[in-house]
Amino acid sequence: MAVHPSDAPPIHDVSAAAPAAAHGDAHATGTEAGHESGGGLPQFEFEWWAGQIVWLLLIFAVLYLLLSKVFLPRLRGVKDERAATIATAVEAARQVQAEAAGQAEIAKAEVEQARAASRATAAAAKARVTDEANARAVAEEAVVNARIAEAEAAIGKTRDAAMTNVSAIASDTARAIVEKLTGQAATAAEADAAVKGAA
Repeated sequence: MAVHPSDAPPIHDVSAAAPAAAHGDAHATGTEAGHESGGGLPQFEFEWWAGQIVWLLLIFAVLYLLLSKVFLPRLRGVKDERAATIATAVEAARQVQAEAAGQAEIAKAEVEQARAASRATAAAAKARVTDEANARAVAEEAVVNARIAEAEAAIGKTRDAAMTNVSAIASDTARAIVEKLTGQAATAAEADAAVKGAA
């Protein structure tokens, strides 16, 4: 079979094709990278697990040290201080309550003593007033009795004087009556004898 010059393979421009191929390879590589990066989270890829485990252990150790050496002792100290404060307050409240109960007992005893003293004072005052009233009554009764005796003596004197005058008046009256009735005057001796006989 004869080969003609027109049957020779076509000659392509390498300089023009090279950039196109490079552009196509870059486009393919970008697409693969996009598929690889957009296929999921990097945390779930095995190639990153070793670093993640190391950082996890490091952070856990730091947190453990901070908790065990810094935060937990402070919290325990605050808790112990709060418990001690509460215990001190409760003990102080119990002491105050005991002191209040003791003071209440003392006040009750003082009130009882004051009541007893007031009763004794009232009884003494009542007895003193009664004694003074009795003494005053006795003195006033003595004065009244003396005045009664004086009055009775005065009355007796007045009565005696009156009786003496009555005898004289009666004698004179008898003499006047006799003289009026008989027309003759009676003697004083006869009138006195008549009055005494009538008495």
